[in-house]
Amino acid sequence: MKQHTIIFVPHARAKFRKWRVSTFQVCLIAGTLTALTVGGVLAAVLYLDNSFDRSQLGNIQQENADLREVNQRFETSIRDLEGQLKDYQERIHKLAIVAGVAELSPATEPGIGGAHPRNVSVPGDGYEGGFGPKNLEEGGLQGDLKTLRSSLESLGDHMEILQDRFDERHLMMSSTPTIAPAKGIFTSGFGYRRDPFTGGRAFHQGIDIAAPHGHDIYAPGDGIVTKAGRERGYGITVYLSHGYGLTTRYGHLSGVNVEVGQEVRRGDVIGFLGSTGRSTGNHLHYEVRVDGRAVNPLGYILDSNSP
Repeated sequence: MKQHTIIFVPHARAKFRKWRVSTFQVCLIAGTLTALTVGGVLAAVLYLDNSFDRSQLGNIQQENADLREVNQRFETSIRDLEGQLKDYQERIHKLAIVAGVAELSPATEPGIGGAHPRNVSVPGDGYEGGFGPKNLEEGGLQGDLKTLRSSLESLGDHMEILQDRFDERHLMMSSTPTIAPAKGIFTSGFGYRRDPFTGGRAFHQGIDIAAPHGHDIYAPGDGIVTKAGRERGYGITVYLSHGYGLTTRYGHLSGVNVEVGQEVRRGDVIGFLGSTGRSTGNHLHYEVRVDGRAVNPLGYILDSNSP
């Protein structure tokens, strides 16, 4: 085997140092140094990689724990919304009965399912299958939200129907002549009576309310003035149209406070009591007509101070 000599030359006057080594020894030393270097590098890489893995694993585990908590809170919120939704459905059903709306479909059960926290996976050896947006979309919560959204849309449709019906009812109630047009003494009723001028039997199409001259006359319901002027037999008169086939007439007035085409509200002063036309004294002749047919006004007056 070839031999090699290694000479060390010191800076001082010391003797030269020589080592004689073989090629095999040189290769062995070089291989050992290389192996140690490579091993050190690999050890460092593995250590750093392992530290990184542990850090990543800890972060992912913490993230999953946070998502579990969010999931639980989300599911609790959905449960609360479900309870509120059922309560609203019951209320709407009762309101529908009051409003006379029979075509509303029965309340739909939301059918909430919800993902259980144990379904949330925690990464073990790897990072696959962690709880993330994909799992949330594919889990039960997405279905719950769809069901809630559908139920809320249905409730919205029902609310619109009820709102329209209540608006219609409100308009009808505000237009119905439900208060006495004047405060005074009830002197003559609806139906057959003795005519005060001829003494014969005649049909009285309204009621008479006696009060002092110039006493205010009020609109008993919302409406539109269709006549304000003189009429044979009734003297100065006012006619109101309330819609829904309802009209009211006021006769023997001393004056009017409205004009044709004017909109009036319940309680507005439309004229003043008098004794014009075919009358024996100061009083108001008040009629209520349904589709042109005279009906008893007392059947519409609801206030406690009626004559």
